[in-house]
Amino acid sequence: MSAYYYSGCPDHYEAHYLDACSLCRKSLHNSDIFMYRGNTPFCSKDCRQEQMEIDGAREKNWKSGRSLRKSDAKSSTPNKTVRTGTVAVI
Repeated sequence: MSAYYYSGCPDHYEAHYLDACSLCRKSLHNSDIFMYRGNTPFCSKDCRQEQMEIDGAREKNWKSGRSLRKSDAKSSTPNKTVRTGTVAVI
């Protein structure tokens, strides 16, 4: 596997997404590649597992923040008057 692929332009080469581990950036040339979520390459099971844990924590934080916003909306006074389309120019 080449470190670069030909993009069709004579003097223009770009790195391929399978050239390096997505977490530690280690070269994947002549080594096993561990994939995650379809197109994310890793150099080892450990790097892939670390990314899975990062994604899991991020998703958990996102969901907990989202549920807090929902509970805030439920606890707010439902009889508040809100005017839409009003602009104050000072």
